[in-house]
Amino acid sequence: MKALLIFAVVCGMANPTDRYVESMTRQIATLYQANSPELLQTSVNAFDRIAQVESQHWEPLYYSAFGNIMLAIRETSAARKDQYLDLALASVQKAQALQPANGEITAMEGFVYMIRVTVDPGARGQQYSAMAFGAINKALAMSPGNPRALGLLAQMELGTARFFNASTAGACETARKALAQYDSFQPENELTPMWGREMTEEVLKNCH
Repeated sequence: MKALLIFAVVCGMANPTDRYVESMTRQIATLYQANSPELLQTSVNAFDRIAQVESQHWEPLYYSAFGNIMLAIRETSAARKDQYLDLALASVQKAQALQPANGEITAMEGFVYMIRVTVDPGARGQQYSAMAFGAINKALAMSPGNPRALGLLAQMELGTARFFNASTAGACETARKALAQYDSFQPENELTPMWGREMTEEVLKNCH
């Protein structure tokens, strides 16, 4: 009886983690496949609910931020874009409080600033481009060779080159490095971020 009790206690301790990973894995797959604002919002809501329960984990906050950025990209209203980006940044900052030296989270911060630029490049370019480059380079210092950070850097370099009618060679080289890192990237676990390759491939389509 004592052995059975110990077994039950051990299983009871393990199950919450198993349920968390299972739930997150399912929601991440749903988020990556979401092809409409409605589905994206449903995913964001799911991650927000998980984050409330699993407050010690950074991943739900991270994926909630990613979902809100995707919503901002699809949105046509500047005001609504900013609302989604505000929510994304709030989630990023909560995740950073849990893991300040996490390069994936810091790259996501840079992604928020990058999309801020697109809302009004003329008015926001100087401020938010600097913030985006700063966060992305900080992410690369934390996680050298991170493919998502390199991919975001390539997008920023391409956007900057186009804005100033300059050469895109640097952006193209960064994009090639990012794709090489995607090819060799080994996820740590089921919850490791895996997005970004297609965005980087879009950069290379502008290279000759």
